Amino acid sequence: FFNRLHGYHVQYNIVSKATLLDAQAHPEKHRDLIVRVAGYSAFFNVLSKKTQDDIIGRTKQTL
Repeated sequence: FFNRLHGYHVQYNIVSKATLLDAQAHPEKHRDLIVRVAGYSAFFNVLSKKTQDDIIGRTKQTL
């Protein structure tokens, strides 16, 4: 990653896409879900829908 693709950092969220989608649909059930955003951690439920969608879109990566 760092050598071939010239990546600068990696931030892992160890949570399934299904959990994130459920948290988006039912935030009251996931009040304690914390995710890594971009250099900081935040409660998923307080993030904007756009940021939530971005995190959901990044849940699974392939090369």
